[in-house]
Formats: sequence, C-alpha cells, structure tokens
Amino acid sequence: MNNQLRALRALSFSARIALTSIPIFLIVVAAFAQETRTSKFELKPLSLPGENGFVMLDYVAFDRANQLLWVPAGNTGSVDVISANDEIKRIEGFSVADVELMGKRRPVGPSSVAIGEGVVYIGSRADSKICVVDSHTFKVGDCISFASASAGPGAAPDGLIYVGDTRELWATSGAPPIGIPAADRSIKIFSASAPRKLVFAGKIPLTGSAEGYAVDNLHGRFYTNLEETGQIVAIDIRRRAVVSTWASCSEPSGVAVDGKRNFIFVACSDHVIVLDGTHDGRMVGSIPTGAGVDNIDFDQSNRILFAAAAEAAQLVSAKIDENGKAVSITITPTVKGTRSVVAGLNGSAYLIDPFGGRILKVVPK
Repeated sequence: MNNQLRALRALSFSARIALTSIPIFLIVVAAFAQETRTSKFELKPLSLPGENGFVMLDYVAFDRANQLLWVPAGNTGSVDVISANDEIKRIEGFSVADVELMGKRRPVGPSSVAIGEGVVYIGSRADSKICVVDSHTFKVGDCISFASASAGPGAAPDGLIYVGDTRELWATSGAPPIGIPAADRSIKIFSASAPRKLVFAGKIPLTGSAEGYAVDNLHGRFYTNLEETGQIVAIDIRRRAVVSTWASCSEPSGVAVDGKRNFIFVACSDHVIVLDGTHDGRMVGSIPTGAGVDNIDFDQSNRILFAAAAEAAQLVSAKIDENGKAVSITITPTVKGTRSVVAGLNGSAYLIDPFGGRILKVVPK
C-alpha cells in the first residue's frame, strides 16, 4: 500500500487540513452497464459537538431499530449519537491516551462500535476496553478488558460486530491498513447472552491480520479479509471454523454482504469486487470507485452498494442485479478524506469526514 493511500486510510490519526466548501445539491455524473440514471442528492454536513476541525473517526454503526447513528469520536473521549432528524447527543467519559502511531504520539480513544440487543458496544484504542452502553438511556455500563493497555495498538480492539444468531460479539484487533498488524491473529469472541455482561468465550485463529468484517446470518457466515495475503475467509459462526478461503485483492479493506443472494463485496484500493458465495467465491463483478476506499456497506432493501473513496473525493452507489453486476453507478462528489460509509434509512447513507470533524449525510431527493 503506497504512503499516500496509507495516510488516507489513517485519517483519524492524521494532522488537520483546510476544508473546501461542499455543494448542497449533487447530480449523478456517471453511469454503468445498461442503465443511465439522472437524480439529485442532498448532502448534509453534520458537525460533531465541540469539533475544532479534526476528530478521530473510524467505525460508525446505524441502529435501524432506533434509527440512530452511533459515532465514536476518538480524540474527544466521547461517542456521538445522531437521530433521524439530525439531532446529536454526546456520551462523554471515555478514556483518551497518547500512543505511538505512524511515528508520532497521537491521542486515541473510542473507535469502534457494534449494535447489540438493547445495548451498543464501544471499543477503545486508548485503554483496550469494550464498554456496554444502553441504546435508549445512553448510560454507560460495564467495561471489560479486551487486552492489556500496555500491549499497544496491535492488541487493541479494531472492528466489532454483533452476531445475532449466536448472541455473541466478535472482534478484530490491530490496525493493518496503517502498518499495525494484529498482535494476536485471531477473532476474539465474547458471549452476549446477557447483553450487558460480556464474557470471553474463545477465539478463532487466523493466518493473517483481520481487516474488515461482515456477517451473513442467513447463511451463518462471518467474513473478514487477511491483510497480508490478500484473501478473504468465510467462518461458520456456529462451528467457529474457517470453511473457505478465497483470493480477493492486494489491498483488501471493507467487506459487505448481500445475504439473500449470497454475494460478498470486498473493497480494494480503488474498486469493489463481487464474489459469489454459492460458487466457491468466484468473482462475478468489479465496480470502479476511485482511490481510497475503506469500509463499505450494502443496503439490502434497495440492493445498493455504497463505497466512499477518500482520495477521489466521491461516494459511489451501485445498483446490483441478480448476477452480481452493477446495472447503474451513481457518483456523488464529497471532499478529500471522506470515507467509511454505512447505509441509513430509505436509501440514505452516512460518511465520516475526520478532517472536517463531521458526518456527511447523503439523502436521495
């Protein structure tokens, strides 16, 4: 991974930069395959409370049951919760610590999030803990140690995902895209049968550092990339065993799934590939995105894949057909550094803008 792309992937650990203005109404400027679409989008910047230009942002998650976006805002020691009508509430009191990252001491804090059953799980790089937050009252409950804080960022939690079928929280560690391999190459598993009391329940060894994740509850599969080898593994969530390993690309990052049609989407440096889980991970499609893609998401109800390219400064939304092909691509201009997207309600999406200290909400008109 070249140095420029590494820097873009590590926006939450970079210095402040000046921001350009953002247009309010955006027009589709590209299309793909057989269909050409023309539509407009509203891009709404949502500044986080007390932001002063730069906020460490990495993972965000959308709670569909309560229509809330959860945003760990690392260097502020807070987690911001954004409602459907764009009101923002701040949950404070999380640890912040200076750690060695990319050759400099940098402040880190809460960075990952997963939506559970009546609770939200927050992982922190500052103290290597996972805390439980009530999804209605926003009260912070118990926190458990994921690893010793002295073990450094390679042992700290990276991605968190709740596996509803087994009522477990699965977690990756390290920060592979910025050169911090996982200290323990495995998936750690915590029982959440009592949602407010996480209990360590084992781990699944891997042959590389896990990067990106997605769970397909319909087929009972968990997917993650192996950063060092450019592969994606499929894990049986009940057997806790790797059942498939497929080639992906040289710089894999985010993962998303279309559970109904068994497609797996893998973000590469400047495109997303589509793998067919029914036919041994055969690649059936490739979608250009522009450089700097990180976490991606798939809107199952609308069959739309979202991918934000930090270097290209654009959001790509692609309609996926029954064969895994993109029948149309809509490109929405954003700003440099905007990356990591999650789908919201009714075709909307949320992107992180660490340099601007804000979330960009994209809503179709």
